[in-house]
Amino acid sequence: MRLSIVVPVLNSHEIVKRQILHFKKMGMPEGVEIIYMDDGSDPPLSFSGHGLSNFHIVPTNDYREWTWAIARNSGAKIAKGEYLLMTDLDYIIPLKAIEEAIVFNGDYMGFRREFGILNENGDFTQDLSALIEYGLLPSRAETRGVNLPPHPNNFVIRKDLFFEMGSYREDRVGREYPQGEDNLFKKQRKRFEEAGKLKESDYRPTLYMFPNGQYCGDVDYNPFNFFHNLSRKTSANHWYLHPRKQ
Repeated sequence: MRLSIVVPVLNSHEIVKRQILHFKKMGMPEGVEIIYMDDGSDPPLSFSGHGLSNFHIVPTNDYREWTWAIARNSGAKIAKGEYLLMTDLDYIIPLKAIEEAIVFNGDYMGFRREFGILNENGDFTQDLSALIEYGLLPSRAETRGVNLPPHPNNFVIRKDLFFEMGSYREDRVGREYPQGEDNLFKKQRKRFEEAGKLKESDYRPTLYMFPNGQYCGDVDYNPFNFFHNLSRKTSANHWYLHPRKQ
């Protein structure tokens, strides 16, 4: 197996359905598996008869809040791929990004980000009126279009290197959101780069993200209740205390 896509999921049944339709329509290349780690959904995720090969929904049986770092690590442990593509469920992975990840033979590769949605049929669009319907602030759409800055929570990495780096910090579980695992993993990556143990690719494929959270004017904004309902309104969340200027 060349590539394992690992995605933690919590109470996002409609989006999983749309993602499955999206994957079926695009056609998955050989040598790719998809692992959705069900991180305590109620009811549990169950999509039997989806018709996708090498598509797995694996329960973590962990019902605590904000345990996605554990879910990512657990998915990486069972992954059969030489490389891991790690992202979250609010991202849409296009065929081009998967094809580029399959042929990637370096250490680490990040992604560019743009807004996009999947409709109920699993069809992709970046139509601005649709993005605004899904919650994207019109002011942001007018000034920035579909563009987003990169984020450290989505990347391709050699599986052996992921664990050599220490994987995601699980000792942060139990703290209020945000627990900082992404930034801690990024700092560890930078240390490996400085030590000459890792080289980041200059090229970044593109992933697409459903509008949600602060990009819709509220850190808890959850269009159509597609995603989990854990609150991000905490004393540790910079974007809640100091809302982003659009």
